[in-house]
Amino acid sequence: MNLVVFGANGPTGRLVVEKALAAGNRVTAFTRNPDDFPLRHPDLVVAAGDVHDASQVSTAVRGQDAVLSVLGVPFGKQPVTVYSVGITNILAAMRTHSVGRLVCVSSSATDPSAGSHGNWFFENVLQAYVTKVLGKTLYDDMRRMEAIVTASDVDWTIVRPSGLFDAPDVTAYETAPVFLPGAFTSRTDLADFVVRRADATNYSRTIAAISTSDGAPSVLQMIRREAFGKK
Repeated sequence: MNLVVFGANGPTGRLVVEKALAAGNRVTAFTRNPDDFPLRHPDLVVAAGDVHDASQVSTAVRGQDAVLSVLGVPFGKQPVTVYSVGITNILAAMRTHSVGRLVCVSSSATDPSAGSHGNWFFENVLQAYVTKVLGKTLYDDMRRMEAIVTASDVDWTIVRPSGLFDAPDVTAYETAPVFLPGAFTSRTDLADFVVRRADATNYSRTIAAISTSDGAPSVLQMIRREAFGKK
């Protein structure tokens, strides 16, 4: 397949590109900083661009069989538009070039009503601080992205991982429609699932939850590492 990966230079995006190439696909890695992209492969094209630029997005989508979006930005107090504007431009390009398949990564934290991922303290103190204070603008824009995707007419899958952590190998991760109670997802498992969805028929026009148990950190380790940048 011909696949384009948006957010290709992030920690998950690089894994997605790597696994897509290993599976025999031809991959376009879309990134604002192509000179910093570490992977090289005969079937890889590294395309310079910004998802806010509709013409650059359109060029990258032309000729693809599926679009994989793993866009990501760090927490901050400034308004975030990467997810909503990026997916709007991606969907417009897909319509223009008759590309029908979209796999889009979001987060389980966008929908607390789907179910609990931990005890009362985790849900009402730790996660609430991350989603409503530290990363409020990010999660607000993720929700806008999800609304845009679900209202579209493409064959979409929204993937909702929980707290992301690094792991060396793919595990026996779990997936389910909309919700899983697990609090963690390894980036390696997430990348594996995203690539496999490119031509899969299950989870079509469905939100998919993904959870990792093997090797997952403690809640305290996750909060320190992901929210505050501490090891």
